[in-house]
Amino acid sequence: MGSYAMLSKRLLETDTPVMVHIQELIRKAKDPISLAQGVVYWQPPAQALDKVKEIVWDPSTSRYGADEGLPELREALTEKVVACFLGCRLVGKFNCLLLQIAFKSFYLQQGITLRFGLGNVLSCVTDRQPCSLVFTLQLRRENKLHKSSVMVTAGANQAFVNIVLTLCDPGDSVVMFAPYYFNAYMSFQMTGITNILVGPSNPKTLQPEVGWLEKILSGEGNQPIPKLVTVVNPGNPSGAYIPEPILKRISDLCSSAGAWLVVDNTYEYFMYDGLKHSCIEGNHIVNLFSFSKAYGMMGWRIGYIAYPTEVEGFAAQLLKVQDNIPICASIIGQRLALYSLEVGPEWIGERVQKLVKNRELLVKALAPLGKDAVMGGQGAIYLWAKLPDRFSDDYEVVRWLVNRHGVVVIPGSASGGPGYIRISFGGLKEADCEVAAERLRRGLEELLRDGMVQ
Repeated sequence: MGSYAMLSKRLLETDTPVMVHIQELIRKAKDPISLAQGVVYWQPPAQALDKVKEIVWDPSTSRYGADEGLPELREALTEKVVACFLGCRLVGKFNCLLLQIAFKSFYLQQGITLRFGLGNVLSCVTDRQPCSLVFTLQLRRENKLHKSSVMVTAGANQAFVNIVLTLCDPGDSVVMFAPYYFNAYMSFQMTGITNILVGPSNPKTLQPEVGWLEKILSGEGNQPIPKLVTVVNPGNPSGAYIPEPILKRISDLCSSAGAWLVVDNTYEYFMYDGLKHSCIEGNHIVNLFSFSKAYGMMGWRIGYIAYPTEVEGFAAQLLKVQDNIPICASIIGQRLALYSLEVGPEWIGERVQKLVKNRELLVKALAPLGKDAVMGGQGAIYLWAKLPDRFSDDYEVVRWLVNRHGVVVIPGSASGGPGYIRISFGGLKEADCEVAAERLRRGLEELLRDGMVQ
């Protein structure tokens, strides 16, 4: 055969994963430090890993599980994404007091059964573990999604593919905003969605240009209404945060036009400078989540979909896709996810706040590009920086930085942003980040002064 003639046209026309290029550069480089891949430096909670050791020999770990996920994990995640409006916030010293109370009667006396039902209370509270309900209450407050069902997937990327296959057909048009998440773009390409409308973002905030979206969703020029709009919040690759009013405006436009809105919340916990993440809900909205970054579970591949319960047929069609791709997410990975949830969001928050110093180091390292050239960083683990106009080939700049200075970043062209680079500040501890920042600073100074000298 010896040619591409017998290969899928869809895949031939799909972009090559940028990380494949980057990993090849890393393999060939001498002692590189990576600011490229979107990872965190920490591992899952120690107590969760210890529990996983105990179940390796359990026969159920090696069997298939329910397509949509382990029931106990789905229940815990449903509690996480559903809001509960109790009169007090169970945090700080008051929370610590509650954790010391060892009797069901306390919870029952507080009228909590009115909110959850007696059966739910008795199932999650024991005399030995009274903190179970406290933890459940905390999780219920996080995402304020009242009418969503959960499917557990092999990571958020697989969740996105599931959704595209469930909602879209070849010939449909879809909307993304530049700079976009490259794997989402590839998911559209490989599923035959070729009419990908890439909208602009505000050049200062990197938030989606809602005015442009309004025109597109109005069918201006007799163009078909897009089937789906997708955003990542906070953004990958931008690190920009979409405030709730803008997110709601996007949602309203999608609802009026009859379009789906898919929101990737992978970086929900990665917020800085007092900003708060928020989710929105509706029968036209799908929310995606991930354990990879928050709990350091990149290699365990666990994510989940929160989809509208009231949309007839949605669950059944989603299950068709799930059963034919992974059947179910890894059982041991799901167990680790369940055990990790027990540590609560405070465990994540402590680690995320340590990334602020990394961000500061890299902002300083990018200073040679000019103050206005560096954007993002309000959320997620990314900075987005513009290269000088004379260096329009960002792939070449990235290659030069690796080979000449031993520091690795992502070319913006992979995300629809030629002439930019993405810098990740999540994957290194502070001491290593200092070394990477110094290499990056020296590299950029030389780039601006002398060009890409060899």
